Amino acid sequence: MTGPSVSVIIVTYESRAVLTRCLEQLKAQSFTDFEVILADNGSVDGAAKAAARADPSLVLLENGANLGFAAANNRAARVAKGRWLALLNPDAFAQPDWLARLMAATEAHSDDACFTSLQVAADDPGLLDGAGDAMTLAGLPYRMGYRRPRPQAILAGEVFSPCGAAMLVRRETFLGLGGFEARFFSYCEDVDFGYRLRAAGGRTRLVPDAVVAHVGSATLGARSDFAQFHGFRNRLWCFARNTPSVLMPLALLLHAVATAVSLIGCLARGEAGPAWKGLMAGMRGFWAMRRERSGKRGHARDVIAAMTWNPVKSARRGLDVRHDPPQ
Repeated sequence: MTGPSVSVIIVTYESRAVLTRCLEQLKAQSFTDFEVILADNGSVDGAAKAAARADPSLVLLENGANLGFAAANNRAARVAKGRWLALLNPDAFAQPDWLARLMAATEAHSDDACFTSLQVAADDPGLLDGAGDAMTLAGLPYRMGYRRPRPQAILAGEVFSPCGAAMLVRRETFLGLGGFEARFFSYCEDVDFGYRLRAAGGRTRLVPDAVVAHVGSATLGARSDFAQFHGFRNRLWCFARNTPSVLMPLALLLHAVATAVSLIGCLARGEAGPAWKGLMAGMRGFWAMRRERSGKRGHARDVIAAMTWNPVKSARRGLDVRHDPPQ
């Protein structure tokens, strides 16, 4: 007996407010050859357990503690039966043709192993929530199009890395690259994965007609102390682990300046404490992370070519999609 084509993995943590709607949208999918794995990180709200009781087809993976987004996805990927893994946040609500569009893209581009969805804001579908992630020459990632007006048309094409809130990846590829880096816990683990995928010769494609409505930070809060700490730490770790050596002298200077500007902004908003702690934690682990890159041959030229070189575009969170040539 063969397994399903897709394993949809939803990492839950106190997700009662959004999980029901997320699962209802999955039940409405036109593509039906998939299983759903709820990887619960020690929630006390009972939402994942209640969902599994109500629908025996759901696979409940109880982690018993908050392992973080990265480790929970890794654990679920190891037990998944699908050839493809669809990673979906519990606060991401898929349109009925979401999986069908993603799977059509895998057939049209069979050499690619990673695909990212178009995310619109759940509170205003006229705004983008993201179109995959970009990487600047300063080594700072950004979610493309975040809270910007949604264009009438977005063409498919290559982006730097996927957004873990709604992505599809070949299971064999995900596990072969070691999955997400568990030490990141949450934030930037998807960018780090996209970096490693690209260094291994792979790439990520945006599928703009595979759409989800995303709340974003529904559990932890977009500007919470947790988000500030992990954001500052993990951006630095991702920079250290992945920046090509040939780019490092320039990138390090740009990264330091951009981080200082970001810290000043946090100070003005009264968020400097957790941001500073995150930065210090990142600096303590910087050289250990950098040493992990040693010996990697990678595709440095391809990595650099895929970065966003235009500072105005990055400042505006502009789209940077390498569009497919016309047929």
